[in-house]
Order: sequence, then structure tokens, then C-alpha cells
Amino acid sequence: METKTVLGALSALAQEHRLAAFRLLLEHAPQGLPAGVIAERMSLPPATLSFHLKELLHAGLVASRQDGRFIWYRADLDRMNGLVAYLTDNCCRANAACTVAC
Repeated sequence: METKTVLGALSALAQEHRLAAFRLLLEHAPQGLPAGVIAERMSLPPATLSFHLKELLHAGLVASRQDGRFIWYRADLDRMNGLVAYLTDNCCRANAACTVAC
């Protein structure tokens, strides 16, 4: 994963509502949730949620699909795992005594 991609993902997650939405979608992976359910569970107005989901989409952290008149969102688990791998890639390089348990 490139540094620019990582920075975009971390920037998108560095906001309370976006982080909460992403965590909610992770709970419902891999199928995801419709936008209306996400808004209801987070107690956010639809326009506000739409803004935050758009930022997560642009960062590649979530994907969307149309199902009739509903838009479903799901966490992109491959992107999330790539982000975690990037962050832990050099973990404990200077100290072989520690281990990463992800």
C-alpha cells in the first residue's frame, strides 16, 4: 500500500462520525447495511451521514451498491487489512522480542 493511500484512509478515519460509521460497518461485514439503517443507528441526519460516507468511499474504506431504492454500504475488508499491515509492517524491527498479534 502506498503512503498516499494510507494517509487518505487515516485522514478519513480521523473524524468521530466517520470512524463510528466504519466500525459499525465492520460489525456487519461482509454484507454491510443500508444507509437509512446506518443513519438511524448513529442518530445522524441523512445529509450528514451521506457526507461522511462519501469521504469513506473516496478513501476506499467502504464500497456501496444500489439495491432498488436503497444504497447499501459495506466495509472494504481488504483495504482495512492492507492498512493494518502497512501500519504494523515494521513493528518491532529493532527489537525481536515483541510480536504482533493482529
